[in-house]
Amino acid sequence: MTDDEILTVSRADTTGSVPVLAAVGEIDHDSRDILREAADLALRDGGSRLVIDLGDVSFCDSGGLGLFLELHRLTTARGGALRLARVPPPVQLVLGATNLDRLLHLEPTVEDAVRAFR
Repeated sequence: MTDDEILTVSRADTTGSVPVLAAVGEIDHDSRDILREAADLALRDGGSRLVIDLGDVSFCDSGGLGLFLELHRLTTARGGALRLARVPPPVQLVLGATNLDRLLHLEPTVEDAVRAFR
């Protein structure tokens, strides 16, 4: 990540058919489209399952929360789910304050998130 990048997202290959995106940086109104585009690519061709590794995310505002809701609705409408893995304490705090931790699937590890789809 360079100094002018607020967020980077990479795709981690997993054994199986569940795409995993690893986010690094801050998810906010200015950077959410980076994650959205990566999710669109990961879910193209009607994919319905997605894991987002948030272990290296230092900040998330309402823009990020709105994106998580969008992706949750999209994946569940297709018969799948969105799972958030390695959610750091600052992001857990925001998810808890908005009760989104009750709606979204939070997993302690990427492996747990992928395994939950089996």
